[in-house]
Amino acid sequence: MPTLNINGKDTAVNADDATPILWVLRDTLGMTGTKFGCGAALCGACTVHLNGTAIRSCVTPIGAVVGQKITTIEAVATDRVGKAVQDAWVKHDVAQCGYCQSGQVMSATALLKTNNKPTDADIDAAMAGNICRCGTYVRIRAAIKDAAAALA
Repeated sequence: MPTLNINGKDTAVNADDATPILWVLRDTLGMTGTKFGCGAALCGACTVHLNGTAIRSCVTPIGAVVGQKITTIEAVATDRVGKAVQDAWVKHDVAQCGYCQSGQVMSATALLKTNNKPTDADIDAAMAGNICRCGTYVRIRAAIKDAAAALA
């Protein structure tokens, strides 16, 4: 039975090593903040952090992440950067339907952890794999810039 470090806690999971992280989070552990979108790493709804880097959990098997740190949307606000991103999301009223937002927040947080003054091009590159069907991209960019300013 593999043990995963999820949100700072070691958790033994009864799942095959080939099971994607997404399904362990949602179905085994009941952590439904990470969303299923496409199942092919194309939409970003399933984004989590692996050792601080944004990854797509729908295609990443748990066998590949044993011994590494997984952070989900449920814990992102416990971090200064994640909290600033979530606060900016609320301030800019980013979410409409909200389905993609956990993935968007996770990607934005990963960006700001490595780049505290992102340009529009930096934001576009970091967020390119996250699709918002409601089209809130202008608000997403404004929220990321606002979060960066709040963290400066």
